[in-house]
Amino acid sequence: MSGSIEESPTETRGDGTVRHFLLRLPQPVAGAWRAVASPEGLGEWLTAAEVFEPRLGGAVTLRELGSGRITAWDVERVAEYTVEGRGRIRFHLEPASPDDASGTTLRFTHEDEGDRDPGWRARFERLVEVSGQS
Repeated sequence: MSGSIEESPTETRGDGTVRHFLLRLPQPVAGAWRAVASPEGLGEWLTAAEVFEPRLGGAVTLRELGSGRITAWDVERVAEYTVEGRGRIRFHLEPASPDDASGTTLRFTHEDEGDRDPGWRARFERLVEVSGQS
């Protein structure tokens, strides 16, 4: 399985925006979870996680995005970070298909109070690249 990235049209909600991406990663959920829910994994493709308390309510500081809290945490399923000034960043993982656990479908949502795009497509291209090396 090779990786892929699909981007949905950006939604406008009030003064903010919502971005959705669907990624197909060529690694099992456990590997994809590490990439989106650990300081080491995030550092490989997103940005350095200078503070990371892996639990609901835990503190998180993502160097290029800011500081906030972990607002959803369901191991190997959902990691959500709410970052001051950047909004809610949510990763939802599931096996690529019921009979194939070698790949992961990642549904990503970013709800931002403004209209800033921190370059998600380029970052996800890096994630797909890193995932293929695992």
